[in-house]
Amino acid sequence: MQLGQPSRTALATAYARAYHQIATEPRIFTDPLAIRIAGITPDQLAELETTTLPDGDTDMRRRRRLFLAARARFAEDTVADAVATGNRQVVILGAGLDTFAYRNPHPDVRVFEVDHPDTQEWKRQRLDAAGIQLPASMTFAPVDFESQTLAAGLASAGFDRSRPAVFVWLGVIMYLTRDAILDTLRFVAGQAIPVRLVFDYLYPASGSTPEEMGERTARADRVAAVGEPWLSFFTADDIANVLQETGFDRVDDRDAPNLIAGYLGIEPRQGSTVPPHVLCAMRTQ
Repeated sequence: MQLGQPSRTALATAYARAYHQIATEPRIFTDPLAIRIAGITPDQLAELETTTLPDGDTDMRRRRRLFLAARARFAEDTVADAVATGNRQVVILGAGLDTFAYRNPHPDVRVFEVDHPDTQEWKRQRLDAAGIQLPASMTFAPVDFESQTLAAGLASAGFDRSRPAVFVWLGVIMYLTRDAILDTLRFVAGQAIPVRLVFDYLYPASGSTPEEMGERTARADRVAAVGEPWLSFFTADDIANVLQETGFDRVDDRDAPNLIAGYLGIEPRQGSTVPPHVLCAMRTQ
């Protein structure tokens, strides 16, 4: 993101999540605050969907939107499972305009939102304009990674490293270098057990069909044009090895077609050779 500017990809994700609430498609994820925090009306969302939103192909936009909804639900299902076994801390890395902390159904669970200070200031303005109050269970943890570590930012916010936690890291690692990803994985794996981490990742484009290659190239060009280029890609085997090396001992990895189909109770869509993936990694010992 640019200094003094909100993340363009965070805004695009917020619009997609909001449009999912009103679109004529099966509802995978319900977020009653999504439209309010997006800062535009349903009519404006519908107009953006048909004109200026990224991804010109309607079916491709719909598939991406369903995946964004499914990964959010997967993350919140993971949080609910962890809470049921005693976890009381959730960290959302690169929170953007995520709204979980403001509709948190677990009143004794503390939520820490980690993001760039400029993005958090932008979010505070959005929350104020939407009339969304900051709950007592939510804490902002601003981190400018050019001058501060994740460990220091969370410690300043009152995060407890000696207690279990769930870390949610959606829509982020493809924009980071491999070294930055490994540093974060090691930090998370060092949390008191059991620790859970939910994140999504992109496959390398090699082996994709010509149509998929065209879609990937077009989207990659768009995010690069706004200063947020994709930097890192993994296969399922690659990421499993990285997670094992950094200390995790369990991995539940889902590709987009199977994740979406599981929530909708249908057969997975066939054809994509390089779908995005979302996973839950755990360290239990």
